[in-house]
Amino acid sequence: MNAIAVTLQKTLTEIYRTESRKIYATLVRLVGDLDLAEEAMQEAFSAATSMWAKEGIPSNPVAWLISTGRYKAIDELRKRGRLELHKEELQQRFEALSSLRNQSEAIEDDRLRLMFTCCHPAIDLQVRVALTLREVCGLTTEQIASAFLVPQATLAQRLVRGKAKIREAAIPIRVPDADELPERLAAVLKVVYLVFNEGYYASSGQQGGTVELAEEAIRLCQLIAALLPEPEVMGLLALMMLHQSRHQARFDAEGDIVLLDEQDRKLWDQARIKAGNEWLRKAWSRGEVGAYCLQAAIAASHANAPSMAQTPWSEIVQFYNLLRQVEPSPIVDLNHAVALGMQHGPDIALEKIEELKNVPSLKEYHLLYAAEGDFQRRRRDFLAAKGAFARALELAKQEPERRFLEKRIAEMERELTQS
Repeated sequence: MNAIAVTLQKTLTEIYRTESRKIYATLVRLVGDLDLAEEAMQEAFSAATSMWAKEGIPSNPVAWLISTGRYKAIDELRKRGRLELHKEELQQRFEALSSLRNQSEAIEDDRLRLMFTCCHPAIDLQVRVALTLREVCGLTTEQIASAFLVPQATLAQRLVRGKAKIREAAIPIRVPDADELPERLAAVLKVVYLVFNEGYYASSGQQGGTVELAEEAIRLCQLIAALLPEPEVMGLLALMMLHQSRHQARFDAEGDIVLLDEQDRKLWDQARIKAGNEWLRKAWSRGEVGAYCLQAAIAASHANAPSMAQTPWSEIVQFYNLLRQVEPSPIVDLNHAVALGMQHGPDIALEKIEELKNVPSLKEYHLLYAAEGDFQRRRRDFLAAKGAFARALELAKQEPERRFLEKRIAEMERELTQS
């Protein structure tokens, strides 16, 4: 392979890495079929390999690839005998391509359209997540299946079901109208945050999280924020950035959990914290406070504290009080109990935790018992702490958490032996 061919291949590889999902999203809008758009995009890149070698790289490679993909899709529809059925509809879509060379913003809008399509409420939540990661982010079926610890065949079936639902229900590939936007945006943000949490925490398995998945969620939210700068979008982006800023400090060299009060804060990403604070400031400046903004404010209180001892627990408790009003849930109540315990001492936390044991959704929630164990440890009731940690261990599925709880149980046993 000569130097020109090597340069061309590197250029195409880079365009594919950075622009392929934008190109794909625009082709989806133009042809109205996810599978056909994917096939057309792949053929366009294949055509570029030979055409650009002869004619040189065009001044607007993205526009060239979209235009070529469009013609490839038309050829395929003609082969299938479906062109006449859709000719008028396709013509209307293609007319929007006439000034494409000046429509970089419109191409970005296409990614947002595709995201709202993949996150349509008519599609099952698990399928929405898989579709978004595959169609909007470009992750492979293998990557998504690995991240969520499901067989590839299961994940592939979800993708097929999702595409079929879009096709059969004629779900429009568009950003919702203003009156639909609040509900639909909430559905999109829920999917993005679910992706982030799976990457940040990992619900089960050997690893403590999947960095790529968490980063992909942040990139998705940045795209939404650029095109729809709503307060809750900015709040979610701030929340994820502030959480992710602690990534390097959350696990030790062996992959074991390092709790917040033991983390080396020098490892926290200050640039991420600064960016998260700025997004939070923008969100709050709009005068609207939602659940994501409040959660981000709590995360900022932790991230901006110079040390664990200087954590503003009274401020955090106040934010949780607001969050319990805006979006009440047993998990929020548990976090509120922990914050109260850190502010006023273990007894009040243990009292609240005991009440929460009667909540059905928390009866098998391992972190409830882990929190109980920690506060019993703080009040030096090592026998009660050991029992709570043991119950948490029975329920925990993630290996780093299980190893952490086993260590805590061993610590309690040593304390009991020495007392």
